[in-house]
Amino acid sequence: MQLTPEELVREFQDAVLELYFARKRIALLEEENAGLRAHLAAAAAVQEASD
Repeated sequence: MQLTPEELVREFQDAVLELYFARKRIALLEEENAGLRAHLAAAAAVQEASD
């Protein structure tokens, strides 16, 4: 399949946009993961204190 220069540019722009949103989603998931880890650590500390 042969793409015209304009199609190549459009494909590249689409890929860049997808990467931008993927990186934003990854950042949000990393933030959520850190919060969940902190929550689990706190729950584990409470569990250990009650044992």
